[in-house]
Amino acid sequence: MSQRESMAYDVVIVGGGPAGLAAAIRLKQLAIESGREIAVCVLEKGSEVGAHILSGAVVDPIALNELLPDWKDMDSPLTVPVTENHHWILTANRQYSMPHIALPPFMNNKGTYTLSLGNLCRWLAGQAENLGVEIFPGFAAAEILYNEDGSVKGVATGDMGVSRTGEHKPDYQPGMELHAKYTFFAEGVRGHLSKMLKAHFDLEADCEPQTYAIGIKELWDIDPAKHEPGRVIHTQGWPLTEEVGGGFLYHQANNQVALGFVVGLGYKNPHLYPFEEFQRWKQHPAIRAILEGGRRVSYGARAINEGGWQSIPKLVFPGGALIGCSAGFVNVPRIKGSHTAMKSGMLAAEAAFEALSHERASDELAAYPAALEDSWVAKELKTVRNAEPFIAKFGPFAGTILAGTDMWMRTLGIGLPFTLKHHKDNEGLWRADIAPKIDYPKPDGILTFDRLSSVFLSNTNHEEDQPVHLKVKDMELQKRSELGVYAGPSARYCPAGVYEWVEKDGEEVYVINAQNCVHCKTCDIKDPNQNINWVPPQGGEGPVYPSM
Repeated sequence: MSQRESMAYDVVIVGGGPAGLAAAIRLKQLAIESGREIAVCVLEKGSEVGAHILSGAVVDPIALNELLPDWKDMDSPLTVPVTENHHWILTANRQYSMPHIALPPFMNNKGTYTLSLGNLCRWLAGQAENLGVEIFPGFAAAEILYNEDGSVKGVATGDMGVSRTGEHKPDYQPGMELHAKYTFFAEGVRGHLSKMLKAHFDLEADCEPQTYAIGIKELWDIDPAKHEPGRVIHTQGWPLTEEVGGGFLYHQANNQVALGFVVGLGYKNPHLYPFEEFQRWKQHPAIRAILEGGRRVSYGARAINEGGWQSIPKLVFPGGALIGCSAGFVNVPRIKGSHTAMKSGMLAAEAAFEALSHERASDELAAYPAALEDSWVAKELKTVRNAEPFIAKFGPFAGTILAGTDMWMRTLGIGLPFTLKHHKDNEGLWRADIAPKIDYPKPDGILTFDRLSSVFLSNTNHEEDQPVHLKVKDMELQKRSELGVYAGPSARYCPAGVYEWVEKDGEEVYVINAQNCVHCKTCDIKDPNQNINWVPPQGGEGPVYPSM
């Protein structure tokens, strides 16, 4: 076995998203202010920072105001303030606007910006490097390292140049160990290592299960005559009936609109096809009117945390912390999480800096969850804690009314005396034989498209001769249950066409097109038996999102 080299840092951060980069910047700011030297590195599995980042996005700059108060003078990508905020209720052919007076004040998007979150991360990475943070793109953290006392020692990156059968190819390079006094896990939604840490340290013992949605997004260049910079539209209703979800359309810079569709992964009908629901949504007259004459330029997908406050696990363990979407700081009604993710990273950084200043290492950073409990993050998430479960339990119509009532009461300081519980997303599927089938129209190639042509626009690339990074634990169980009971929902819930059941020599064979994977993690979440485990492929592979 090849010997791995190692590098030592004060803090290692796994993930170059908003949380990880905010944490790195805050650590270096504190070090400069105090005249100390702190070694900080960020590992990013994408080929560059931002390559794997996908979000709507409408960004609340509250955390950025605290982190970099002069950001407006620093050539930041926040250049398009939100000027209009619309919430539409859709039926098959009509759209009805929900009056602003019906929504709590925090839903109005005042003071927010619409932009590419990937570009924001690229800019944050530049600020971090200017402060001396070492950023290593193209390196996927594949293994957690532990000290003899059981505390987290750091991580190891994955080996490169391993064949599909596990043999070392001529370009083989062993992974590298990165040791740290504290390691922050900022992997995003359903992070591979974060999932392992939650199990190892039982971090979810006192919280509700995390719940998720799949968000599918496109970028379009539209007719300049139809473009209204800063116009933000959210929709609910058609084409969904009982499922949690809805659409968004944001007018961003350069005559572009970002549009997408979100489906809660607690849906029950195994015949539901989130990608096709998105294609149907684009055909609504109100959406079609904006897109007609335009051109699709990019595509992608990712899972989204939806559990809210009650699903946040224990955030710290000996030697490290969970930050950002690894923990689940998404405000579902606001459809925002980057500001809360950044603040969580900043608070963890402050706790780690205090510990390092007192020569501590590898213990629990208790100051981080305590500070978060006292922060605006906790206040914001507690206000909306019942919104998503009300809609999941009582449906889109009654649930929306109950969720709105609860949010208004909490906004006014009254609050209902309970917090609703969650169910795991993989547990609610109906048997395929009792579930109604759904007829989806064929794509027209103008407004609606198929998955494979869509994946092409995500710039996804994986070397085929490497170990498959989508691990099916028990193939017989997959055939007996996923196919036999549920009619193979993985062939539909995956937004990249990774999974297929194909007849070969008279038998159904499970085909995994791992090269198509856009790293959304939906399979890891929705498989009814939790029989699929997503692990990172070789570093630098996957999608390359230009401005998502």
